[in-house]
Amino acid sequence: MNLPNILTITRVFLIPIFLFVLFVRVFPHPYGQYLAALIFIVAAITDGLDGYLARSRRQISRFGKFMDPVADKLLISSALISLLALGKIQFLPVIIIISREIAVSGLRSMAASDGNIIVASRWGKYKTISQVIAITALLVNDLYPFDLISPVDQVALWIAVVLTIFSGLEYFYRYKSTIIRDGEVL
Repeated sequence: MNLPNILTITRVFLIPIFLFVLFVRVFPHPYGQYLAALIFIVAAITDGLDGYLARSRRQISRFGKFMDPVADKLLISSALISLLALGKIQFLPVIIIISREIAVSGLRSMAASDGNIIVASRWGKYKTISQVIAITALLVNDLYPFDLISPVDQVALWIAVVLTIFSGLEYFYRYKSTIIRDGEVL
């Protein structure tokens, strides 16, 4: 098992820890929320770091190609659903973001069944960064001193939604041959 794959697995294991710290009031307010935000940020950093290390060390593996996007979607989806449960976010952005993630995962599965791997695009990476920023802002938006910049979390969220939609459309446009061949839907 190489370091990039260990980082991917670590991201998956950080998700229940993030959720536990966020929902179980072990730490006094606001420290639990700060710690949950920190755990989320560390998990998100592993997303960029594992890909960088895999490419720079030439340790790209089939496991990493499959599991990295899954771990990313698990992290983002669990954070969004948690924020919805906490009343910090409305359902529409959650539905849009998670729907896009499922749709692109389906596209990746179709491509994989043909032996093709769909790698993250530049817009997909921008989308992920914007989602991490938005989720972090939503996690800390009502905590001092961040409560002074509360509208920033909503602006960041809707920027993430727009980039999520755009990057999803870009994937489907770029890989339309995975779905449509000779004018017919596969």
